[in-house]
Amino acid sequence: MNNKKFIEQCEFKLSEKFKTVEEIAYFNQVKVLNAFRENRVALRHFNGTTGYGYDDEGRDCLGRLYAQVFGAESGIVSPHLLSGTHALTVALFGLLRPKDILLCITGMPYDTIRQVIFGEGNGSLKDFGVKFDYCDLKDGDFDFKAVKSKLNDGVKVVYIQRSRGYELRDALSCKQIENVCKFLREAGFAGCIFVDNCYGEFVEKKEPTEAGADIVVGSLIKNAGGGLAQNGGYICGNDKYIQQIGKRLTAPSIGLEVGSYASGYQYLYQGLFLAPHTVAQAIKTSLLIGQAMGELGFENYPSLDKIPYDITRAIKFDSAEKMVNFIREVQYASPIDGFVTCEPWDMPGYDEKIIMAAGTFVSGASIELSADGPVKPPYIAYFQGGLTYEHGKYALEKILSKLR
Repeated sequence: MNNKKFIEQCEFKLSEKFKTVEEIAYFNQVKVLNAFRENRVALRHFNGTTGYGYDDEGRDCLGRLYAQVFGAESGIVSPHLLSGTHALTVALFGLLRPKDILLCITGMPYDTIRQVIFGEGNGSLKDFGVKFDYCDLKDGDFDFKAVKSKLNDGVKVVYIQRSRGYELRDALSCKQIENVCKFLREAGFAGCIFVDNCYGEFVEKKEPTEAGADIVVGSLIKNAGGGLAQNGGYICGNDKYIQQIGKRLTAPSIGLEVGSYASGYQYLYQGLFLAPHTVAQAIKTSLLIGQAMGELGFENYPSLDKIPYDITRAIKFDSAEKMVNFIREVQYASPIDGFVTCEPWDMPGYDEKIIMAAGTFVSGASIELSADGPVKPPYIAYFQGGLTYEHGKYALEKILSKLR
């Protein structure tokens, strides 16, 4: 069977799931559109400001817009948040004080945030007297018994990483997050429930802040930016926490009263408008890749019996060569630097050599078609994104030509 026929058969098997993805995208598109209208977004909000940025209407409206979309009280959306890791760092430093405990209930956090939390002599939370503890997941869900045993008066922030990072597990659903939020409150926890939402925006009809979380954080060059945002991050949640974080983003004396961006905000607004559709393209691509790789005998996550809870698919290989070849074919299928052969390298923030295919219009944008992973056993490629389903389908053709 040729590759095109094979892909057609995979698409046929996925037809009902594709309909579900499109229905979720429509729901979220309506939600976003209603927020635009109710916040009276106008052309003037695209204009940038300079200097202090007092009364920057575009900045302030963007925060309110995101807050409504995410079911939150307030929001910070800024191109000065340089990445998801930076947004998480600003939020954690805004919330935590010396002797406080940060408790992660989804296992050890993702590589780039570890040095932020417990690095030695690098300005980490640990350097400022903040303590860290964690408990692992159990069978793909929260270990409620372990979580309860870790709670004490010193725990001020409970941290949830929704996506898998470089782990071989499914992302967490908003229903799972809702269950653990309810459990935490019933157990007497009165602090901040904090969710790293990177890769998870708009994959469901709910966001974590609509499921009981107090703070949700993400990157604009992932889902929420819709492929148009050129940089930036967001932090949404309860207003009292947003105000604390705002004083860390700028300065304790001025908080969210300042912040200019001369380039303007059009792509941040337009990216959010496109995000529900763009995320649906990425989810459909993930399902297609998963169906095809599964039929070829490659173990991959999430399982195909449900709609994914983030845009990332983890694919396990039995050798470094197969993993590297898979990632290289994604690069060769890219519109930017499609002629480049990617190689493992010492990427900042990681302990192992990483190989990354990212032939993207926005550098490092993982809402665009990309793949990466540490070159070590077990050999797992993390595939994500796709601004269009057609691009993902073409990339699969190239992958199949190499692997079959």
